[in-house]
Amino acid sequence: MVTASNPGGTAANLKPMTWMVTGGAGYIGAHVVRALGEAGLAAMVVDDLSSGHAAFVPPTVPFLRASILDGPALIEAIDEHGVTGVIHVAGYKYAGVSVQRPLHTYEQNVTGTATLLAAMADRGVDRIVFSSSAAVYGTPDVDLVTEDTPKSPASPYGETKLIGEWLLRDQGVAAGLRHTSLRYFNVVGSGHPSLYDTSPHNLFPLVFEALVEGRTPRVNGNDYPTPDGTTVRDYVHVSDLAVSHVAAARRLDAGQMLQPAYNLGSGSGVSVGQIMATVAAITGIDFVPEFAPRRAGDPARIVAGGDLAARDLDWAMRHSLEQMVESAWLARNAALA
Repeated sequence: MVTASNPGGTAANLKPMTWMVTGGAGYIGAHVVRALGEAGLAAMVVDDLSSGHAAFVPPTVPFLRASILDGPALIEAIDEHGVTGVIHVAGYKYAGVSVQRPLHTYEQNVTGTATLLAAMADRGVDRIVFSSSAAVYGTPDVDLVTEDTPKSPASPYGETKLIGEWLLRDQGVAAGLRHTSLRYFNVVGSGHPSLYDTSPHNLFPLVFEALVEGRTPRVNGNDYPTPDGTTVRDYVHVSDLAVSHVAAARRLDAGQMLQPAYNLGSGSGVSVGQIMATVAAITGIDFVPEFAPRRAGDPARIVAGGDLAARDLDWAMRHSLEQMVESAWLARNAALA
């Protein structure tokens, strides 16, 4: 195992850490790490940098470049940093690509999670917050998705996230693991100028890239039974998401009960057409999107409620759509300047 101490700390003077954040060098994980620090909770990061960035990890936070498939490295990190809980954000997150790479997706998301849980059990670490996904629901035919909506994942990615929840459940029965899973839909925005979404598959980066390159963004379908004919989805700000991860960690630290899973949703959603109009207004790049045919299987609306998370995890939509777009655009430009 190789442990990288960031500038500002050495192996000799680092204080013991409490929360291990797997995938903490990624877009969502890095926001969680910063939220932990702002809440006064210590953290350390494990990330193999397959999609994350070492520069996303604050210089005062210990960082281990390792895969969650490396059980001995995880055990050593738990011992070295006094880890007592894990926020598990690491994983292969590309739902569409997972159809072409099912074995890789299962290895990273199922075997990786099992390896992490085994390392935790080996060292008596008994609490975990799991980054799950709305993909566990597939394409539900309901106006508002709740935690009880039937699970019907439509991709290997969604299947692996549901299996991850089952692993936590079963380890809870077998070994007393205290856990909760946070299911979220489309995560956007930025809470720090140095952090931005670098996914090649997410809507905001794709639209920004098209505009910067002088191309017109494309929308799949404008004949849905929605107010403007485009699909309606749940978009949540990454900083709001991070706050609820910290709230879950605090409650687990305090020995308080949590639901097995929570939706982090807006309850209302916005259309792709609204996003395009907001992007044009924020960027100052006037455009009318090109409209392509619907994609097969795309439902008109997928929106989740967040009532349980609001009750237990300090969940709230603190950012408007304009703030989501503006923060993402500014962070993207700052990072690439």
